[in-house]
Amino acid sequence: METKKAIENFPVSGEPIPTAVARWLGRIKAAAARVNAELGLLDADKAERIAAAGDQIAAGEFDDQFPIDVFQTGSGTSSNMNANEVMAALAGEGIHPNDDVNMGQSSNDVFPSAVHLAALDALVNDLLPALGGLAEALEAKATEFQDLVKSGRTHLMDAVPVTLGQEFGGYAAQVRQGISRIEVTLTRVGQIPLGGTAVGTGLNTHPKFAARVREILAAETGLTILAPADAFEAQASRDALVEVSGALKVVAVSLTKIANDIRLMGSGPRAGLAEIRLPELQKGSSIMPGKVNPVIPEVVTQVSAQVIGNDTAITVGGMQGHFELNVFVPLLARNLLESIRLLASASRLFAERCVAGIEANRENLERYAELTLSAATALNPYVGYDKASEIVKEAVASGRSLRDVAREAGVDDETLDKALDYRAMARPHD
Repeated sequence: METKKAIENFPVSGEPIPTAVARWLGRIKAAAARVNAELGLLDADKAERIAAAGDQIAAGEFDDQFPIDVFQTGSGTSSNMNANEVMAALAGEGIHPNDDVNMGQSSNDVFPSAVHLAALDALVNDLLPALGGLAEALEAKATEFQDLVKSGRTHLMDAVPVTLGQEFGGYAAQVRQGISRIEVTLTRVGQIPLGGTAVGTGLNTHPKFAARVREILAAETGLTILAPADAFEAQASRDALVEVSGALKVVAVSLTKIANDIRLMGSGPRAGLAEIRLPELQKGSSIMPGKVNPVIPEVVTQVSAQVIGNDTAITVGGMQGHFELNVFVPLLARNLLESIRLLASASRLFAERCVAGIEANRENLERYAELTLSAATALNPYVGYDKASEIVKEAVASGRSLRDVAREAGVDDETLDKALDYRAMARPHD
């Protein structure tokens, strides 16, 4: 058996190919058997037994029958043969793994098709809903905090006032932009090389085979599954997987920014910023009583680091298309599906166990807003940049408030009331 040989040949990581890829191999081969029967190429009884076996694999009933290491032959031939042999055994007497189960197929077109569709499925049905939930949680906080003024910060230094709601609205927009970045890749991820067989020419397959299989798979799953823009591009390169991994990297960068801001704003409770309170999920120290840590933001940033690392390997793997075939497909599958899964899980946790429970520390927010000397920027139109700078320097040196120093410098109370309206500063065009 080819499966046994591959197990012996590739004792590398102890990690098999992603379960989703194995299941999609079963789904594709089930559809292929039905189509081959419709085209008069495969005996109807054989086709139905093969299809039933593929349906069982697609349902996850035989996940444990795909033990070959993910670091294997780069075309995925070993795992394709594994699927052929499992389905032939399940289908029973008279079924040949290559002649019957693999009819009209090659590892070179079927395995990458399974990877693309596993990724498309996970993106559409797992990651995008998870990111949508996170965006909604952030948007809800943006509304809740819309009137809570605070000090803005640039270069980690005090800046002119903003509202806490504006900051959370920015976070929500980052996530929405990430969703959009992923969505524009889906059409290309959904283009599969099925029907190209060995090199893209379609040798040994019926001209109607690929289109009919795609129709069945689309009807079964509701996914948008398309013919390739060009059969040879689809066979030789995995650029769509590199593209969507790049979009996932941007999402990871965005989530890192958001998570870091939230844990900085939540730092304290007494010696940090303490502008917000994060949900208390567990003890934060084995030695310091009462300590609470920003554990979910820490999870999010660790996941993001892994996704960025995965993208680097995917980028390198995407380069390995030599002539008519890319030979890093198992690695691409492993890293891309892990990135999708990790981002989906982290986004749900972030939304449900952190963002939804964030509370504002109104007292600290207002105190910081009033303390920021950058509010003197609002005096520029009235007294000019140079005089405003002098007021700031004196306030720093004396420890007095901007209002007191400005009044002493000759700025009247009416002007001060108008210029040093912190909420108006945060919304100058309302």
